[in-house]
Amino acid sequence: MKAGSLLFIAAVLQAQVPFERIVKADPKEWLTYSGNYQGHRFSQLKQITRENVAGLRPIWMYQIKEPDHFEASPVVADGVMYITEPPNAVAALDAHTGRPLWRYERTLPADLRLCCGRVNRGVAILDGTIFISTLDSHVIALDAVSGAIRWDIAAADYKTGHSMTAAPLAIDGKIIIGVAGGEYGIRGFVDAYDAKTGKRLWRFWTIPGPGEAGNESWPGDTWKTGGAPPWMTGSYDPESKLLFWGTGNPGPDWNGDVRAGDNLYSCSLLALDADTGKLRWHFQFNPHDDHDWDATELPVQFEGRIGGKTRKLVAMANRNGFYYVLDRLTGEFLSGAAYVKQTWAKGLDERGRPMRLANSSPTAEGTKVYPNLYGGTNWFSPSYNPLNQLFYVAVREVGSKYFKSDTPYSAGAPFLGGGELADTGDLTSGAIRALDSLTGKMKWEFPLKSPPWSGVMATAGGVVFGGSTEGNVYALDAESGRPLWQFQTGGEVFSNPVSYELDGKQYIAMAAGHAIFVFGL
Repeated sequence: MKAGSLLFIAAVLQAQVPFERIVKADPKEWLTYSGNYQGHRFSQLKQITRENVAGLRPIWMYQIKEPDHFEASPVVADGVMYITEPPNAVAALDAHTGRPLWRYERTLPADLRLCCGRVNRGVAILDGTIFISTLDSHVIALDAVSGAIRWDIAAADYKTGHSMTAAPLAIDGKIIIGVAGGEYGIRGFVDAYDAKTGKRLWRFWTIPGPGEAGNESWPGDTWKTGGAPPWMTGSYDPESKLLFWGTGNPGPDWNGDVRAGDNLYSCSLLALDADTGKLRWHFQFNPHDDHDWDATELPVQFEGRIGGKTRKLVAMANRNGFYYVLDRLTGEFLSGAAYVKQTWAKGLDERGRPMRLANSSPTAEGTKVYPNLYGGTNWFSPSYNPLNQLFYVAVREVGSKYFKSDTPYSAGAPFLGGGELADTGDLTSGAIRALDSLTGKMKWEFPLKSPPWSGVMATAGGVVFGGSTEGNVYALDAESGRPLWQFQTGGEVFSNPVSYELDGKQYIAMAAGHAIFVFGL
């Protein structure tokens, strides 16, 4: 047996990724959903550069079995790549070759209540365990070496519309996950579980109940079916021990008549104490949202000078079409600007609250508004480059007619209150935009033929990677947006890129069509 094979086997058998290792964010690995806790999706590797990226070629690919959208973001540790396959499978692959090491597949009930497809976006790793959330609202721990189940916890009842699609976030001894199901009138929550036992340590309800601050923003019992699902992965600040998690739309989606008020904490960014789950602060992007503009986009942390002093910041390119910068310790609004076409607000006031235009709400006849319900961007990841302080985001330029109707609540049934008719064809477009991270001002743009459904990753080599609905994985110059390389995968790209190093060589990995593609020089 070759020495390299023996080293690989030793690494697999070890399979230990402690919290401190994730905090360090070794660039040779990709140990958490966004590459680091701060949500940067930035690789410090620089072997692949703007000068040589044109030489990238496919090294290996791994084909999945199911036809559903492949939205997984891989985790890579000690020479092993861990991915989720739709609808709810986990595979451990040799990161050198793509050879399967083990595979776990969950049997799902036939009567799932799902809004938006049979998808899963990735795993978390902590110590010697892999964690996954499931479409029937379970959180499961698997042995990282064998794939054997260590524990399996039911977080909620899928029959009432609860589901889970996000990659969990593993922090110090805890697994953090939010629930989906806003289109079914659930009451959203963020949970923390003991990583070793699966015991639930705390739950934060994203809609306050009676006697809690914010409950007055829901008339009567509407808080019980108000939605606000935190259905994507958030970010974490190990220094302040704050979790940053975005929440989704209030219910019903498009008819706000039955829920007068701001509807806290829907369409908000929450700062939660990681030890207790208590709310430190919140910022609501869309008070009384009636366009289904979930604020579940990735909260990205960085530091920058504002008003003559260095501030600890958190930023979000929001689905509603505005880019926001907040103080991450207090939630204070610092700056904001539209980064796509939007026709529903005059702008943001000094507190960051939108100044809504008249006649922008859905009507029975339909009201034309930009952006459409899928927003200026969506769940796919942006990237922050600490070397040039640019924020890269895949944007969607699409308008829509929004309609309002009456939808009575029934447990386990869609609770929508209307619908929308989006623009198609030549009326739509997409782009990758580089924004000044402090102001949201656009620095450059790379046009895309169609609105994208995939995220971006910047690298220290001066390259930004992304994917298109036409099936291209591509590389752009991080300073100018100039196209440098592309590869046609033969399938639409609904995922986020990652990078890792093995045996001294840098690789780029991205799901496209129904396969994981790994590229190298």
